[in-house]
Amino acid sequence: MGEPLVLTFDIGTQSARCLLVRKDGSFADYAQEKYAQPYYSRNPGWAEQRPDFYYDRICLLAREICGRNQEILPDIIAVTLTVIRDTVLCLDKNKEPLRDMILWLDRREAEFDHPFPLWKSALFKIAGMESATKTLYRETVANWLKQSQPEIWAKTDKYVMLPTYLNYKLTGVLTDSEANMIGHIPFDSKKRVWKKKNDFTRCITDVEEEKLICPVKSGEIIGKITASFSAKSGVPEGLPLIATGSDKGCETLGLSVVKENRAAISYGTTATIQMAVEKYFEPQQYLPAYPAVPNHLYNPEIELYRGFWLLSWFVREFGAEERIEAEKRGCSPESILDHEIERIPPGCNGLLLQPYWTPGIKNPTSKGAVLGFADYHTHYHFYRAIIEGIVFELFHSLNIMEKRSHKKVDELFVAGGGAKSDIVCQITADIFGRPVKRIQTHEASSVGAAMVAFLSKGEFRDYDDAIAHMVHVKDCFQPREDVHHIYMGLYYGAYRKIFAHLEPLYKKIIKFTKGDLKDE
Repeated sequence: MGEPLVLTFDIGTQSARCLLVRKDGSFADYAQEKYAQPYYSRNPGWAEQRPDFYYDRICLLAREICGRNQEILPDIIAVTLTVIRDTVLCLDKNKEPLRDMILWLDRREAEFDHPFPLWKSALFKIAGMESATKTLYRETVANWLKQSQPEIWAKTDKYVMLPTYLNYKLTGVLTDSEANMIGHIPFDSKKRVWKKKNDFTRCITDVEEEKLICPVKSGEIIGKITASFSAKSGVPEGLPLIATGSDKGCETLGLSVVKENRAAISYGTTATIQMAVEKYFEPQQYLPAYPAVPNHLYNPEIELYRGFWLLSWFVREFGAEERIEAEKRGCSPESILDHEIERIPPGCNGLLLQPYWTPGIKNPTSKGAVLGFADYHTHYHFYRAIIEGIVFELFHSLNIMEKRSHKKVDELFVAGGGAKSDIVCQITADIFGRPVKRIQTHEASSVGAAMVAFLSKGEFRDYDDAIAHMVHVKDCFQPREDVHHIYMGLYYGAYRKIFAHLEPLYKKIIKFTKGDLKDE
């Protein structure tokens, strides 16, 4: 036996990865497939994928990795899996899918058919929860299925998340980690159990108890790799599959954020900011903190649904020139844009952007806004304004969480595709006024998932020991005090006031798009 290795699969929204992870956090090998079609849409706003799409990617990548590493396959001590959240399947009694899976990106909505008892509706209204509960009910896929495909729901024996199904495909065991129970489901994140039938809020995302699985603790063995999966993938039969957590949870762990003075920023398709705390608190009123991968911690999180997707959108819609130039140079359009926006001063000469391209639960009436356009602004100003707007919103989110938790964050760790950009990291440091640290790899989710397996197999004493060996700060971006002062003037003087001032107009715009705005 050589050095121990963990075989990790990281299943994302845009691509899948397979990695052989060492105890020092480096990779013995790596393979990735970017999806040609991440999802398909039967209707505008829908996002679905066939049930075995991700399983097929796992088998394909595993064959590649295992095929060229035959000599070190005996060194693999465990397998882990970390997967996108809130992506669901309906399984029949034989654990076969009844329909294609519905992804977290999906925007379909159930009808709000007044499902709550009158006394609950009254209490939701008194508590200021009326709008949030209606939004959550509409966004819950299970409610849509009950209304729109009752025949499917009637045949559904188990209603599961994507990682649960993949666990079953790899081991024959239909279970999952508590740290993967994140989505529109009746899970009590604080107690890490399914909500009881008489729980006050269960009616919002209700799923019959018999349709739910029994989750396990992170670090437990879900099952062992089956002969069937081994034959399709090349992964040695009998290896243990260790329970980990969601991609965001594993990423936060992989960034070394297990202390209350640290926060993890993920600059992915969705931008998020997460803390790691021992005492449970709601990051926003009535919204839960998530169970963290370390079983004694919680991850309060605030999410910006359209995060660095906005940059991809900008390149697609306004970056034709950069796309052509990037093809000539053999680089990305974003790298060309990054170079250009370095010459633009903080605050984009008065151009300010609120990145609410998609509204959230707490601000369902919001729309995106760009303020301060002048004749001297270019599309480079717009691009930088998107970055600054995203960071302003995350800064605003951290302020909320710090006040609600009475904790102070003084270190930020970044990951995700956007974190590869030096200027994005520097803008983050300048707006937050705190050091921003980037570790040795942007594959932090895989590092975190592998860390759980190494700890479970006795290779480390605890998470602190694992982090000391596996996570290494590569870059540290220090805030520039003069620039931070400029940004704070813009934040307190303008940014945080945008939503309150524009919300009445947003409501009118929403009415207009629905065709019911009348002359007032």
